[in-house]
Amino acid sequence: MSIRLGDTAPDFQAETSQGPIQFHQWLNNSWAILFSHPADFTPVCTTELGTVARLKPEFDKRGVKVIALSVDPVASHLEWIKDINETQNTTVNYPIIADPVFEVSKLYGFVHPNASDKFTVRSVAIIGPDKKIKLLITYPASTGRNFNEILRVIDSLQLTANYSVATPANWEHGDDVVVIPAIKTEDIPAKFPKGFKEIKPYLRITPQPNI
Repeated sequence: MSIRLGDTAPDFQAETSQGPIQFHQWLNNSWAILFSHPADFTPVCTTELGTVARLKPEFDKRGVKVIALSVDPVASHLEWIKDINETQNTTVNYPIIADPVFEVSKLYGFVHPNASDKFTVRSVAIIGPDKKIKLLITYPASTGRNFNEILRVIDSLQLTANYSVATPANWEHGDDVVVIPAIKTEDIPAKFPKGFKEIKPYLRITPQPNI
């Protein structure tokens, strides 16, 4: 099975390093990221889980729950967490799903046979409060993820979910944004009182509206 943007995130029951969960119940009405790892005790994954632990206050600030997935069992996760905490100088403060029979991995399309049928790939799913898939990214096993970029995407998703704007290339929080084409130019002042600049009839720029 493969999922696409806009699909409902599949529900599942699983054991995690913090106890059993029913995924949709765990999500509740929050944003969330689910990110998969090829296996426990692997070097790139160790750095990634440590990085996310250090960034968790940033995810919390945005109302985003964090959960990881690896195909090893809970006992292995708990031992691996000790290594992550030691080597990355942090404390893993979010659950890691145990997926030894690839149930969750297959639900989310995290197993790519062309890469390996024995390990999950390095994927990220961002899930909205409506439980819909908002973003999917897959990296090769040799490339660690940039979680600052994932935070940037979350900022964009949360902004554009609430305002009639899109974020341009290389946008960062606080930068100007693009008024979506569905908004007529004559209607912009009422919706965006900070003002706007028309570069082309289809390219209208306005300050970020929620700051």
